[in-house]
Amino acid sequence: MNAFVNLDSEGDGRTRVRLDELVALRSRVAKAALPRLESRALHAGQQGSRLYGRGMDYAESRIYQPGDDVRRLDWRLTARSGRLHTKLFEEEREGRLLILLDTHESMRFGTRVRFKAVQAARVVALAAWYVVRAGERVGLMEFGDGHRLLRPQGGPKGALAVCGALVDWDARRQSSRGESLSNALQRAGRLMHGTNRVLVVSDGLSCDEAAKGRLLDLTGKADVRVLVVADALELGLPPPGHYPLEHKGERREVTLFGERQRREFQQRLGAGQQRLNAIAQSLGVPHRTIDTAADPLDALLALLALLAPGARR
Repeated sequence: MNAFVNLDSEGDGRTRVRLDELVALRSRVAKAALPRLESRALHAGQQGSRLYGRGMDYAESRIYQPGDDVRRLDWRLTARSGRLHTKLFEEEREGRLLILLDTHESMRFGTRVRFKAVQAARVVALAAWYVVRAGERVGLMEFGDGHRLLRPQGGPKGALAVCGALVDWDARRQSSRGESLSNALQRAGRLMHGTNRVLVVSDGLSCDEAAKGRLLDLTGKADVRVLVVADALELGLPPPGHYPLEHKGERREVTLFGERQRREFQQRLGAGQQRLNAIAQSLGVPHRTIDTAADPLDALLALLALLAPGARR
């Protein structure tokens, strides 16, 4: 279902994703007073280990032992001490965030400011800039419109790749029957490859009965966050009036005046976000909900930041 907006141009930032807007969000993140991140942190319960090898950060030097790589000899310490010493290196544990982006047709709906799909793209772009600023890698996986995947990359190049993919995927919409959230979560579990954090961005309408079990499974592999994007009509009782809507090119007008009629309409529209939030709540997965008119930065920072002791999830 698409809310009718009388706009002719593509990439308007309301019905279609704009690349310049996504790139400009970098300055928002750069100016924000960011809380401490879970950067380069292992999943809860795991202990860091010192691993040594080529191409890693220098840790210390020790007496040479048979089998040590002679190319790693510490010649200065060897000269001072008169005994062979080998340089040891500590692995830099680089955090990786995989973002699961809902691209179902239901995301192309909006009655305030922009479509849910455009708001979701803004969330993803902000997350990408946030993560690479912390020295982490960011990857992107879509579910719904297709199975496209962007492998995790670091630095500004990684965030720009995410922004480019968002615009490209939005413009090159594929014919698809959709994908359940449970299947997407299962697929993500097979694509982890060192990922230690996952952010799910969805309106929840693809949330099925099996999603709770799949989400629980994923929390055993990574630190999971959920951000629900919803329209104002999905979050509260719509005011009385006439609502022009569009679905697959067909325009219709819905008339809502009676309180019961308006409540039933809101409950049908908001069923997805209610299910997804309820599942996240039951599993203790940190989650936030934003509407299409909101500035998503604060909600996103609250999800991705390391929660302070005693903070409520």
